[in-house]
Amino acid sequence: MTEMKTPVESDGTTLDETGRALLFTAARTANSFSDRPVTDDQLREIYELMKWGPTWANTLPLRILYITTPEGKARLLPHMQSGNLDKTKTAPVNAVLAVDNAYHRYVPRLLPFRPEMREALEGNAGLREHIRTFSGTLQAAYFVIAVRAAGLAAGPMGGFDRAGLDAEFFADGGWSSILVVNVGYPGENPWFDRLPRFDYKEVVRRL
Repeated sequence: MTEMKTPVESDGTTLDETGRALLFTAARTANSFSDRPVTDDQLREIYELMKWGPTWANTLPLRILYITTPEGKARLLPHMQSGNLDKTKTAPVNAVLAVDNAYHRYVPRLLPFRPEMREALEGNAGLREHIRTFSGTLQAAYFVIAVRAAGLAAGPMGGFDRAGLDAEFFADGGWSSILVVNVGYPGENPWFDRLPRFDYKEVVRRL
């Protein structure tokens, strides 16, 4: 489990090439998974890593539903697009990432020096939804990186019926799904060829 630590000073220390490869340069989206199990401790480790990533005003709207049983998978599969079915079937864990639609109720706890922000968001639906989407998407990215940091492969997927999935798992309307991530160890031929990326000068401007 990750414990709270003293902030790391920016002293020039960098992540070594192995760490960079694990998280970014050699990391890939997995499209098949082995039957090697993922432990409860590993699933908790993923959360304990991802929770430290910054969000707008520390609002932390992301919620996770780990699906680990055949019964749960049978409920999930009908809502996945056809191209995602096989990989979802073989993954030992399917993580449904969702946002808490009433995340702002926790503002006094998570942002104790500005508790009044709760009422401000209650009265401003547009800003409330913008923060929910922005911060939830940030946390979904942290989740994928945390899966890799925990030594597992991630297969994030946006191809699913959100309305159907939400009706199946979140019928009370409290959470809304944003991403499904398969989690496990790579299976047979798990990687597609690396797709292109932009060069630095194509996407970066300096003033």
